Amino acid sequence: MRTYELMFVVDPRVSDEEVVTMTQDYKTMITAGNTAEITGEENWGRRKLAYPIDKLNEGKYVLFFIQSPNGKNNLHEVEHRMRQNDKILRFLTVRTDEDLKRAARRNAAAPAAGGPAIAEEPGDDDIDSGEEI
Repeated sequence: MRTYELMFVVDPRVSDEEVVTMTQDYKTMITAGNTAEITGEENWGRRKLAYPIDKLNEGKYVLFFIQSPNGKNNLHEVEHRMRQNDKILRFLTVRTDEDLKRAARRNAAAPAAGGPAIAEEPGDDDIDSGEEI
C-alpha cells in the first residue's frame, strides 16, 4: 500500500466557497476509479508564505492524505490540472510510505543490534534533590 501527502496553496483572493468546491473537485478526481482513497484532509486556512509568489505574501493551504492499495492512482492527472489552474500558487505531492518503512526498519534494528534504546523520561527516583543522605 502506498501513501501520499498532497499539499497545495491557493491564491488568497479566492473565496472560501471556491476553495471548498476546488478541493471537492480534486477529491473526486483522486478517488475516481477506486484507485485511491483520501484518508484525511486538513484545511490550514490563510497563512503567510515563506517567500512572495506572484507578489502575494499569503495563501490558503490545503493538505490531503492519500492511500493507494495497489500503487496505481490518478495523481498525475490531478497534478496536471493543478499546473493548469491559475488559482493554485504551488503544489507538492510526497510519497510517504517509503519513509515510514525506513523508520520502522531503523527502530526494529536498533534494539536488536545492541544500539541505544529509546531514552525514557526521568522519573521522580532519578531526580537529584540536592540533599545528602
